[in-house]
Amino acid sequence: MKWYADGAARFTRQVIADVLALGWVAFWVWFALGARDGVLTARAPGDGLVNAGNRVHDAFSDAAGSAGRVPVVGDDLAGALGKGTDAGTTLSDVGRAQIEAVETVAHWLAVALIAVPLVFLLITWLPLRLRFARRAFAARRLRDTGRTDLLALHALNTMSLAQLARFDDDPVDGWRRGDPEVIAVLASRRLARLGIRG
Repeated sequence: MKWYADGAARFTRQVIADVLALGWVAFWVWFALGARDGVLTARAPGDGLVNAGNRVHDAFSDAAGSAGRVPVVGDDLAGALGKGTDAGTTLSDVGRAQIEAVETVAHWLAVALIAVPLVFLLITWLPLRLRFARRAFAARRLRDTGRTDLLALHALNTMSLAQLARFDDDPVDGWRRGDPEVIAVLASRRLARLGIRG
């Protein structure tokens, strides 16, 4: 496949378009990662809840352990304080759920911010590049196998009326007769239009 034109002007335009496409992707990746990091700062309250829940759990667990050593009422007191450990665990679980929700949102936001511009690029820039590559490959194959009459025919079909009127003689008649000069001029025009040297 031929990805770039031979002519300097078209080659430059293609390189600029490719660099802009890469820059577009790089910008959106950078932006998406920044947005993800920004959203991840919202997990701080969840971290606080996990830490607070762990402290509450540990405090009640220590208190229940100490209360269990009190004579007569120790077991009842330890059981009551043990319920406080459940509250600490619940608080930690809520914090973890909040952290998980924030991380999920951050992840999918980053994916969307990269995927949408990438899909836009793939439906605009990529088909143009592929179309050029296919046309250039086919035209070079015709040129290299000596089938310039087909290139000339294609030139006749794609030229405007004003371009056809610039010929001194009838180019269609010259093509029909197999005039090598007319065929060479038409074929080189078509190749030049595709950005390929004749």
